[in-house]
Amino acid sequence: MTQSMTYKDAGVDVEAAGDLEEDYTQLIRKTFRAGAIDNPGGYGGLFSLTEAMGKRKRLRDPVLVSGTDGVGTKLKIAFTLDKHDTVGIDLVAMSANDILVQGAEPLFFLDYIGISKVDKRVLSEIVKGVAEGCRQAGCALLGGETAELPGFYQKGEYDLAGFCTGIAERHALLDGSAVKEGDVLIGLGSNGLHSNGYSLARKVLLEASGFPLDKYVNELGKTIGEELLMPTRIYVKPVLSALSVFNRRSKVIRALAHITGGGLVENLPRVLPIGLDAVIRSGSWQELVVFDLIRQSGPVEEEEMRRVFNLGIGMVMIVAKRSAEKILTHIQSEGESAWIIGQIEKGKGIVRFV
Repeated sequence: MTQSMTYKDAGVDVEAAGDLEEDYTQLIRKTFRAGAIDNPGGYGGLFSLTEAMGKRKRLRDPVLVSGTDGVGTKLKIAFTLDKHDTVGIDLVAMSANDILVQGAEPLFFLDYIGISKVDKRVLSEIVKGVAEGCRQAGCALLGGETAELPGFYQKGEYDLAGFCTGIAERHALLDGSAVKEGDVLIGLGSNGLHSNGYSLARKVLLEASGFPLDKYVNELGKTIGEELLMPTRIYVKPVLSALSVFNRRSKVIRALAHITGGGLVENLPRVLPIGLDAVIRSGSWQELVVFDLIRQSGPVEEEEMRRVFNLGIGMVMIVAKRSAEKILTHIQSEGESAWIIGQIEKGKGIVRFV
């Protein structure tokens, strides 16, 4: 008699996945903020806008702002080092920072994990990172999906996707339309590569130069692997604080740009009106050592560096000149590294370095 086959025989362990649900529930509850509704076992996350607003002044014309993203080939570093506790922070950061640039306060987040085989340790590390990212962003982790897909991903590999929703007053939305000639650019420091440019970074550092991930670099103060796994900085709390102080009556903070894939060169034009350029003063901020290491190891031309990497600036604020110094001081008082890095001038809607 032919022996019957089970889902487990095909590589999917339903019982192991079920055990993880209990662990996730506790992590999720620790991220809850006002508005999050406990819904263990539910098919969807629940959130109350009324409770989220609480005793604060109600928004007159609220707009929901949503974003989604992943972590990209940075995950290859996590696979190689078998270290998975920071990529969840990256996952939250990429979406939370994106909706932040439109002036939205992140409310809740959901994740998707597709993995070759359920590994409780690996999945727990990932979700702990997601929960930490939500804590930093001030949003609730309402739930997510873990899919065991044997034969689809290589052994020991997985992919991540994240989804963040926030809220803003319609008239307070930032879209770049308020940007004017003479406005000032304030750059907020990055933690490193964040989650962009890893295909080139791996090609240069690990393949062409042959650096092992455990190589300690004195200038970095850490190993190559530790540097490449530095989590993306989440700018939500300091930027929302600045918006609440300076944009009460008018858009003194004109626009924000999250510096992701494409670097300053491709991201700043997304918030520039027709006929205006962002003019950046080279050397006006403290560039991180890792970028010079990539630049010299390649070698990689400066134009390519600017087009691929953030070069030490993870977020740019475009602000009214009269308030630039006060906003800079406020951001620095919130614990951020920040510099005035340039200004807005007449032009063709591009970024120029001088």
